[in-house]
Amino acid sequence: MLMQTHDARLKALREELKRRDLDGFVVPISDEHMSEYVGDYAQRLQWLTGFGGSAGFAAVTLTHAAIFVDGRYTVQVREQVDESLFDYRSIPGDKLGEWFGEVCADGARIAYDPWLHTARWVDALEREVKGRGIEIVAASSNPIDAVWADRPEPSGAQALIHTEDLAGQSSAEKRGEVAEWLTKEGLDAVVVPALDSVAWLLNIRGSDVAHTPVALSYVIAHADGTAELFMAPEKVTPELTQHLGNAVTIRDRDAFEVALGAMEGKQVSVDPDFGVAAIAQTLRRGGAEVSLRRDPTILAKAIKNPAEISGHRDAQARDGAAVARFLRWLEETAPSGEVDELGAAAKLLEFRRAHGDLRDTSFDTISAAAGHGALPHYRVDEDSNIPIPPGSIYLVDSGGQYPTGTTDITRTVWIDTPEGSEPTAEMKDRFTRVLKGHIQIDRAVFPQGTSGGQIDALARQYLWEAGVDYGHGTGHGVGSFLGVHEGPQRIAKPGGGQAGTAQELHAGMILSNEPGYYKPGAFGIRIENLVLTVEKEIDGAEGRYLGFEPLTFVPIDRRLIAKELLMPAEIAWLDAYHARVRELLAPQLEGEDRDWVERETRPL
Repeated sequence: MLMQTHDARLKALREELKRRDLDGFVVPISDEHMSEYVGDYAQRLQWLTGFGGSAGFAAVTLTHAAIFVDGRYTVQVREQVDESLFDYRSIPGDKLGEWFGEVCADGARIAYDPWLHTARWVDALEREVKGRGIEIVAASSNPIDAVWADRPEPSGAQALIHTEDLAGQSSAEKRGEVAEWLTKEGLDAVVVPALDSVAWLLNIRGSDVAHTPVALSYVIAHADGTAELFMAPEKVTPELTQHLGNAVTIRDRDAFEVALGAMEGKQVSVDPDFGVAAIAQTLRRGGAEVSLRRDPTILAKAIKNPAEISGHRDAQARDGAAVARFLRWLEETAPSGEVDELGAAAKLLEFRRAHGDLRDTSFDTISAAAGHGALPHYRVDEDSNIPIPPGSIYLVDSGGQYPTGTTDITRTVWIDTPEGSEPTAEMKDRFTRVLKGHIQIDRAVFPQGTSGGQIDALARQYLWEAGVDYGHGTGHGVGSFLGVHEGPQRIAKPGGGQAGTAQELHAGMILSNEPGYYKPGAFGIRIENLVLTVEKEIDGAEGRYLGFEPLTFVPIDRRLIAKELLMPAEIAWLDAYHARVRELLAPQLEGEDRDWVERETRPL
């Protein structure tokens, strides 16, 4: 029945394309803000194809259809999308323009929704189809919306105030800094399209998107320090109006496009990564000069102030206690073989809720048993759910959204059998090499000006010595009660289209530290803490040097460690880390939970 439904939806889309005299259409996972997570109203790809991953797109013509995903979703796409309807294509290897060239006749008109793609994406597609007799056109409205009869409405939830004691800086101060940047750059205004940037700039939050506490809105900030907030009227409360003050004009979200078209003669900055193509197109049609530059809030948002750092430590402390209680429960319960992946994820959520003030998870929990652990971005559902086998490795990657901060932690643990069992030598070897790389990142010291791409190899060196590697980045930025994946900083292999790897690291930036190893069909290993970038005091240092401090404090499973592979300095690091875990968590816990933490954090 499911596949027949998607067949009918595909046929309805093709009929709509014919009605519009179009030969094809591109369907991304995206919204008007280029968000990582999107509201239900924007889940067009899932509605059309059944694919539930967080990255990918489909291309549909009158006779062919394909779905394009990267290596993270190779298994998932085959489980969720009917291959009789959509060909499976891999990115970045398969190019969209080349596929259109293969399946389209000369003169084909391929449409895209300019509110769901950046201008950079449009330019790239036009280059790919150049000389193939294909025309790329902007759709006047999204044809999916015309055939999606029960499409949800965008969330009407009221926007929330993020108080200054948590934000650490008033919105007026932030807008003043943006105004200074505009004046320095000779610009009149900047469009702020990313939802987390709007939230940070105005000290507001919301509940319109799962996992990210943002409110659907746009901002146009001006060089005089004023701003216009475009938000649906039902989301605006008197308290919000008072919080924003007279310098922020609140307008209906539907007035945004009109406002863009009324900026004739203005020099307007638009972010090339978060500003959709329609924004620049509308500005230019209205006579504005468009300057494609990074949104000035992005770097400022990434460098946390003392109040945000203090809040994050608070969030990590309560989150760590919840995760520790979960791991003790898992150690006690899972050897029975009666705990499955969904049940474990639900229990972890229960513990997080019990520790207070949890507003949401920061992403869908990766609860991965046995071979599922080898899929770095595995997402358990009713169809994929399996019991956690005793005598195996279990990986859990999860996080919480608290008003004081956003958390993200991965722990890999051994699930014992009732009669007792040991991990294999290979498991211990790989786990210890991952741990050694994790320690190298945590202990790294580097000069100001160093980028994440320049330190990535520190995490991989011991895996490389064994002839193995992992296919994802080592670290991503994290927001302050905002996105769990926040730029611009990133620790990953430089080049290869890895955004953020050239970004200089600054004191105050929060990143994840998460090397891993994955043996297909067998097990996966990842150890993830969040770390704070800090200035290092070094006697005789010639210049400014930085390093990291851990923010996440939860025991690391000693049963998976091959102690003989650790150097004395690494053992000292682990013992010191576990002493800090004990100091932070034990006072929050009682009884068996406290005893477990004290046992798991004794010196190696």
